[in-house]
Amino acid sequence: MNIFADFNARIVNAVEALDLKDKEGGTLDLSRIAVEPPRDASHGDLATNAAMVLAKPTGQNPRALAEKLAEALRGDADIASAEIAGPGFVNLRLKDAFWHAHLTALLGEGRNYGRSTIGGGRKANVEYVSANPTGPMHVGHCRGAVVGDTLANLMAFAGYDVTKEYVINDAGSQIDVLGRSAFLRYREALGEAIGEIPPGLYPGDYLIPVGQALAEEFGLGLLEMPEDEALAIVKDRTVDAMMAMIREDLALLNVHHDVFFSERTLHADNAKKIRAAIADLTLKGHIYKGKLPPPKGEKPDDWEDREQTLFRSTAVGDDMDRALVKSDGSFTYFAADVAYLKDKVERGFVDLIYVLGADHGGYVKRLEALARAVAGDTVKLTVLLCQLVKL
Repeated sequence: MNIFADFNARIVNAVEALDLKDKEGGTLDLSRIAVEPPRDASHGDLATNAAMVLAKPTGQNPRALAEKLAEALRGDADIASAEIAGPGFVNLRLKDAFWHAHLTALLGEGRNYGRSTIGGGRKANVEYVSANPTGPMHVGHCRGAVVGDTLANLMAFAGYDVTKEYVINDAGSQIDVLGRSAFLRYREALGEAIGEIPPGLYPGDYLIPVGQALAEEFGLGLLEMPEDEALAIVKDRTVDAMMAMIREDLALLNVHHDVFFSERTLHADNAKKIRAAIADLTLKGHIYKGKLPPPKGEKPDDWEDREQTLFRSTAVGDDMDRALVKSDGSFTYFAADVAYLKDKVERGFVDLIYVLGADHGGYVKRLEALARAVAGDTVKLTVLLCQLVKL
C-alpha cells in the first residue's frame, strides 16, 4: 500500500461528498490535491493542500473550506484527528491501529513490500557509469554507479522491464592513444628500455601487466607485423583488459550491467549504423548543409568558416544546431550519439535514462532534442546529473 496515494483517494472522496461547485460552472480540477508529510513531524502524520487549491475555484475562504473538509475526514475510521494549520492546510494524525495493521502487512510481504506494477512492463534503458576504457575506475565514478544501479533496481521493483546498460567508448582518438601506450609497455616487457613515457600517452602503471600479457601471448610477433595491424590487436586486447578491471571494481559495489554496448559497432561496415541514423533524420527534415557560428570564447579569425552537415536541433528544443559530419567528411562524436539513441529505440525501449556526471550538463538539451527528432513522443528521455564526489 502507498499511504499517500491511499489517503489522497480518501480525501478526494471526502471533497466529492461535499458537493463543491466551480463558480465558473466548470468541472473542479482535483488533480492538484496533494498528500505529503507535514514539514514539522509534531503536526501529524499527513498533510493535504486540498482546501487551498479548491478555495479559489469554488469561491470560498481557504480556512473555512479546510474546516469543512477536516470535519468530513474526522469520520474516517483510521484518522485520529484532523486539524487546520496556516492558510488552510489540513494536518492528519492516524490511529495507532492503522499503523499496527500496516506494519503487520509489511512484515507479511517481507522483501516484496512496496513492489508494484506501476511500470506496466514498459521497456526502460538505464545507462550509467560508461567510463572510458582507458584506465581503472576512480572514486569519481562511484556516485553515478550507485545512483544508476539503485534507480534501475527501483524501477524494476515498480514493474518496469529494465535493462542496465554501459556504453564502452572503444572508438576514437583516446583508444588510439591507449593502444600506443600499451604497445610501449609491450616493448618494455620484451626488455627494451623505453625511458620516460612520451607526452600524450597514458603513463599509468596499470598498463604494465597488459604489456606483459601481450609479450607472453605474441612474443616478438607484434613487432614483425605492419604497425596498423599490430595496433589493432593491441587495442582490442587492452580494451578487454581495462573492461575486465572495470567490471571487477563495479562488482565490489555489487553493480552489474545487463548490456555492455560497444561504440565501435556503430562505426563497423563503413559506419553503416551512423549513416543510416543520419539518413533517417534527413528524411524527417532535420538535416541540412550549413555553417555554425564560432564557439563561445574563440576569436573569429581563429574560426574555420566551413560548410558541414548539421542537425537542426534548435527546431526540437536545443539551443544551437549540432554538427554531424565535418567538412573533411569524418563523423563528429555526436553522430555516434545519434546512431546509439536510434539503436536503443529500435530495441524497443520507451524510457531512456542517462545518468551523467555534472560535467556533462551541456549534453542534456542536445540529447532531449535528439530523442524528439528520432522518436517523437514515442519515447521519454530523462538525463540525471550527478555532482562529482569530493573527499
